[in-house]
Amino acid sequence: MLDQVTIQFNPTSLVILNVTMAFMMFGVSLGLKVEDFRNILKSPKAPISGLFTQFLLLPAATFGLIVWLQPEPGLALGMMLVSACPGGSFSNIMTFLARGNVATSVSMTAVSSAAALVMTPLNFLFYANQYAPTAELVRTFSIDPLQVLGLVFLVLGIPLLLGMYVGKRFPSLLPRIETPFRWVALGIFLLFVALAFQANFSLFLEHYAAFAGYVVLHNAIALSLGFGIAKLTKQSPADVRAVTLEVGIQNSGLGLVILFTFMSSQGAAILIAAFWGIWHLVSGISLSIFWAKRPLPTTSRGHEVGVS
Repeated sequence: MLDQVTIQFNPTSLVILNVTMAFMMFGVSLGLKVEDFRNILKSPKAPISGLFTQFLLLPAATFGLIVWLQPEPGLALGMMLVSACPGGSFSNIMTFLARGNVATSVSMTAVSSAAALVMTPLNFLFYANQYAPTAELVRTFSIDPLQVLGLVFLVLGIPLLLGMYVGKRFPSLLPRIETPFRWVALGIFLLFVALAFQANFSLFLEHYAAFAGYVVLHNAIALSLGFGIAKLTKQSPADVRAVTLEVGIQNSGLGLVILFTFMSSQGAAILIAAFWGIWHLVSGISLSIFWAKRPLPTTSRGHEVGVS
């Protein structure tokens, strides 16, 4: 039974993970300005459709998938939590590689991270309490939504505000550090996940068949929802790529932070979130490479449509 699996985890690693999440959010928000949020109101189709898919359709689809497949409660809990998280910052890098609209991607990451202060605990606790097996688990943890909100604000909200301030205060520094910052954050996160898996590698090998399929299917649904909604709302090709990757690349690192802080005994849920952290990079980069080889439509002047 995966629900009885115990993950080896050094408490110091939780601090490192929190700092890594904050570091990544800081890097994403360096190039953001208040005007970017105003621009979303002027051209809301891509960001709003993406956020609608991210925080409403994906959690609902995840719940439907769980009711249909009926995985073990711990696995279901992990899937619900991942679906409640905002878009991951790696989506910005992937959108760039895919020749998508990076401005749309970054703005969506920022707005979804801000919305996550409320939507992540709300979606997670709502759906967890709608499914009897996970409702029993949640009651044993006595999770306070305000505590989850406070944690999300600590690792996403404060770095977002600080990054915007530093970017505005030192504009000449931004071109030199913004891109390297994102790649360094990616490297640190991958190193953390690799070390965590190394410490629990035997558990992974023993149980991967019980959870890997759920993650692959779940991620495929997330990418398909992003692509389908973007196409349905007739967005530009560059925005279609941005929205698809934003919805399909979840901030599973935030999910791990929440799990290790409030539910460290739930090894099955941790395995789901940790494997998401690896798999969505594989699927996202593969899709980015596929799209990179397929140029966007061009205007009469030879410029690709929709790229910022």
